[in-house]
Amino acid sequence: MGRSMSLTGFLQTASLQVASIGNNIAIQIAAGSSLKAVYKHYHKHGTLTLQHFIIFFGAFELFLSQLPDIHSLRWVNGLCTLSTIGFACTTIGVTIYNGKKIDRESISYSLQGSSSAKRFAAFNALGAIAFSFGDAMLPEIQNTVREPSVKNMYKGVSAAYSVIVLTYWQLAFTGYWAFGSQVQPYIVASLTVPKWTIIMANIFTVIQISGCYQIYCRPTYAYFEERLASNRTSMLKNGLIRPIFTSIYIVVITLVASAMPFFVDFVSICGAVGFTPLDFIFPVLAFLKAGKMPKNRAVGISMRILNVGIAAWFSIVAVVGCIGAIRFVVEDVKTYKFFHDM
Repeated sequence: MGRSMSLTGFLQTASLQVASIGNNIAIQIAAGSSLKAVYKHYHKHGTLTLQHFIIFFGAFELFLSQLPDIHSLRWVNGLCTLSTIGFACTTIGVTIYNGKKIDRESISYSLQGSSSAKRFAAFNALGAIAFSFGDAMLPEIQNTVREPSVKNMYKGVSAAYSVIVLTYWQLAFTGYWAFGSQVQPYIVASLTVPKWTIIMANIFTVIQISGCYQIYCRPTYAYFEERLASNRTSMLKNGLIRPIFTSIYIVVITLVASAMPFFVDFVSICGAVGFTPLDFIFPVLAFLKAGKMPKNRAVGISMRILNVGIAAWFSIVAVVGCIGAIRFVVEDVKTYKFFHDM
């Protein structure tokens, strides 16, 4: 029993760290791309590259990382929430506008390439879809829910997923309608007119994900700070742990994002290995472990079969999604050099 719980705890922690770190690599690439797009609008022949803007964003996140906890970021999170709504509304509207400007007969919705390429693209997409369900699953957020925690957590998750479906999923649908199979992984990169709305969407993106980055890095900070800090060491040494560790964390994330700026690949890896277990596998296994089945035997057996089926299916999704994402990373590394200015 103890060994089983220890293994479960290890797997949960590993999935959480993969989700958090992978998400922040993807975020830093997206932020760099948005900042570069704004820069290129005003300085068409400017010499700054994507890597410069990834570094600029990393420096800003290092500053925010010195704030003690999520509660001290309330003003950032409030601004990010407004920017999320602004980004979704602006980008959906501009995507529809661009879609109507395009000759609809020229749009193809079929997948390109060989049958194996199509198969891996589908695998990769499973990870990307799983990624969209991750925002409500971080313990750093769940730990602050007021009593009764179960009821309020259910309300929070329901609200979060409703917002995801009404904003980001609608954006995915409209993007695919507008541009078909040629749509860019980062939808804003597919937009061409009007210029001022594209600039606004990019600015909304940077503001929005600056707070999101902090939400995802905090579990990693907390995990290592709890193990490195000690009552036996001086307050000065404990105080130095945060700036030293956050600097190491930001440098590593920035280095990876700069070297391999493949946004959709990290989204898929993060979704497959991180969020799929956290969202769909561990909750089901915890429910089965708790054993709180209906008293009706037939209903109880049906519930158990359903939950085992869900866990098995999403375990397959996690594996094939990871395979698809890794394959795309390998292909991109072959196509582009490290630190490619995309």
